Amino acid sequence: MKIAILGAGALGCAVGATLTEAGQEVWLLNRSATHVEAMRRDGLRVDDANGSRRVMVRATTDAAEAGAMDLVVVLVKSFHTDAAIRGALELLGPETLVLSLQNGLGHEDVLAEIVGHERVLAGKTYVGGVMRNPGHIESGVAGKTTYIGELDGRLTPRVMAIAETFNTAGLATTVSDNIVGTMWDKLLVNVATGALTSVTGLTYGQLYDEPLLKTTALAAVAEAMAVARAAGVKLATTHPEQAWTLAGEGLSPAFKTSMLQSLEKGSVTEIDFINGAVVRWGQRHGVPTPVNTTLVACIKGIERAMTDRQHKETTA
Repeated sequence: MKIAILGAGALGCAVGATLTEAGQEVWLLNRSATHVEAMRRDGLRVDDANGSRRVMVRATTDAAEAGAMDLVVVLVKSFHTDAAIRGALELLGPETLVLSLQNGLGHEDVLAEIVGHERVLAGKTYVGGVMRNPGHIESGVAGKTTYIGELDGRLTPRVMAIAETFNTAGLATTVSDNIVGTMWDKLLVNVATGALTSVTGLTYGQLYDEPLLKTTALAAVAEAMAVARAAGVKLATTHPEQAWTLAGEGLSPAFKTSMLQSLEKGSVTEIDFINGAVVRWGQRHGVPTPVNTTLVACIKGIERAMTDRQHKETTA
């Protein structure tokens, strides 16, 4: 299968390296010329529980170089979805499928508007990744499940074929007939840890050592579950503790959430598509979300301070 990873950052590289090592033709697309050049020159350095190795990957900043794909896996930051897919239309052939594995809610609608509803598949992954340097990642694939599905819940041959390809490569993948519920279940995991680690600057290990933060995390997840129930979403998660436990399961204590990684790199976060989505859906269905509203406000404040600081530095 010819596969493009659109947004080959830490997570995209972890997925892409695993598929590459299994013999699939995988192209890693990233806007960073430095990151891409490092991978083209030296291969992708992957650190995981088995040690450190270099994987010879195909990497580019130019979708035209890669050409038409069987599958495009979208892993760009939520707020870049529209621009990223519009800038990569050369990846689309007559039969190309587009699979979002992004955090949060709403990307499928953005993609469908551009590439057509019939091409779009949805999914969520619990695979982890941390960018150490250009061309160098820490990967957390083992024991982490990926869920994919048709937006209407049908178990089609095309989605089953993708799952088989992923599973053969060692990416444990399940086809869901309730992908909206699956996306909400993954959202609960992001709600549990992303904003809290970003406000505090803590790693997973540090976060899980603080009982007060666990209490706040469980409250945020409970709000999100109440919103989902009000919206008629069928969840597999039955208690907030499940999301809290799953969020850090199998990850090194030194791992950082993607939201915290974004702030440390000087980038805005995906808060609007995670805790912010809970707040919006809560407003829509009349469910109060004070904890998530507060977390969103805190992250927005951090982003504002960061942006102001960057502006001062560039104009000094």
